[in-house]
Amino acid sequence: MPGRLIPIVTDQIYHVFNRGIDRRPTFIGKLELNRAIDILDFYRFANLPTCLSKYLKLPNEERENIFKELKEKNKKLIEIYSYCLMPNHFHFLMKQLQDNGISKFMSNFQNSYTRYFNVKKKRDGPLFLDQFKAVRIETDEQFLHVSRYIHLNPLTSYVIKDFKDLIEYPWSSLSEYQNNNLLICETSTILDFLGKRNQQKKYLDFIRDQVNYQREFHKIGHLILE
Repeated sequence: MPGRLIPIVTDQIYHVFNRGIDRRPTFIGKLELNRAIDILDFYRFANLPTCLSKYLKLPNEERENIFKELKEKNKKLIEIYSYCLMPNHFHFLMKQLQDNGISKFMSNFQNSYTRYFNVKKKRDGPLFLDQFKAVRIETDEQFLHVSRYIHLNPLTSYVIKDFKDLIEYPWSSLSEYQNNNLLICETSTILDFLGKRNQQKKYLDFIRDQVNYQREFHKIGHLILE
């Protein structure tokens, strides 16, 4: 993998994204998408006792104990604020918590998923572009707009048809912003920008307000995928 010209700085927030080589589909079914979510959830933590493939083969009780311990220790490489998996690319909004945390996470995420995909599809070779993009978020406004852009991706890319389907899209973090059962993301940072009352409704209204936001490139400039 080529070296990164601009280093990723600890305690800074980044829009991280990548796509499949030749724009080929990378997340092509529910099994693949669910596996990618498992990878995302698992590898955000530091000092893991094993790899995901071995972890998933453990008895349920042992897996639960390991994951509970990881959460209690709360030692993570990254903090994830939002994410979305699309047929041939993905978006993450995240903060680096440890030096090289984003690079370690992305290496684990892409390598783990590529191994899974290649075994399942009986193929060889890389699946994603060598160098993922990481654009530093410079203002609170960008932080909010990129979170909206990420959550609108399935709708504005016509993967789904209606806004109600967007809320139910299972492979983005939008659902985490609509209930209190937090899974992967830290949602309070973004929600607190919207005041202390009716945060979830306000955020959904904020998303709904510009359904065609992805097409309005000038509002986020260099922060978009293409």
